Amino acid sequence: MILKDNYGRQVTNLRISLTPKCNLNCIYCHAEGEVAPKSLMSVEDIGEIMRVAKLFEMRSIKLTGGEPLMRTDLVDIVSLVPEGMEVSMTTNGTILERVAQDLKDAGLSRVNISLDSLQHDRYKEVAGKDCLSDVLAGIDAAIAAGLTPVKLNVVLMEGINNDEIPDFIEFAAKREHIILQFIELMDEFRSCPYHMELTGLEDELQRTAKTVVTRRMHHRKKYCLEGAEIEIVRPMHNTEFCAFCNRLRVTSDGALKPCLMRNDNHVDIRGLRGAELEDAFREAVSIREPYYH
Repeated sequence: MILKDNYGRQVTNLRISLTPKCNLNCIYCHAEGEVAPKSLMSVEDIGEIMRVAKLFEMRSIKLTGGEPLMRTDLVDIVSLVPEGMEVSMTTNGTILERVAQDLKDAGLSRVNISLDSLQHDRYKEVAGKDCLSDVLAGIDAAIAAGLTPVKLNVVLMEGINNDEIPDFIEFAAKREHIILQFIELMDEFRSCPYHMELTGLEDELQRTAKTVVTRRMHHRKKYCLEGAEIEIVRPMHNTEFCAFCNRLRVTSDGALKPCLMRNDNHVDIRGLRGAELEDAFREAVSIREPYYH
């Protein structure tokens, strides 16, 4: 029972925001597009949502926030992911070290970890506090636990960390099981002095990469060079990104969110079970449309 929207896009990926809370205050955070969450979903609510996602043949679940590790019941949530579905998590990595193995044992497949600088003062400038050492320990713990490939999310900012690009590439090349993702700032930052256009970087990677692989999801290219695997994430004003979008989001207070960029078409699923929840999924997918045409 596959869900497709009116543009022929099959929904195969569910992103579940577990909490709006975070222990950092990053200058670019979009909080998965959440606005004024009411109350958090229970473990049971999340388990039912994942069950319905499996019913509709969705293949993967991404746990997001805020910071998912702010929830003390995260291991319980991961353990409820239906068999056959991949579950991954996006995290700032600051408190990952002590729970990485427990999450792997519960069924977590892999992690995306935010890493916007390899310099302590710059990390603090971006995140509000210097937790760089904790993040690096979290990366090592994730690799050791087998939460791989570890994707490092690097939001590039002009005048803040753009001169560290070679350092990031070297960092990734020296470690196995890492994919480096250079990410463009969200749309609301386009007029800011630290917004960085990534076209030039991608052109340079195209010229220097030994191998270029086009990923099926979003048709995004992966550049392999100097022992590192690198992806460029440019969702802003990217018609191709929207054209191949396969995601449906769930807000932390229990609403289906058809598009990251919109807050005016949510479908409330708080307390829904069984057929009612299934109908809500169908409704949310039916109103999906590309934000950038």
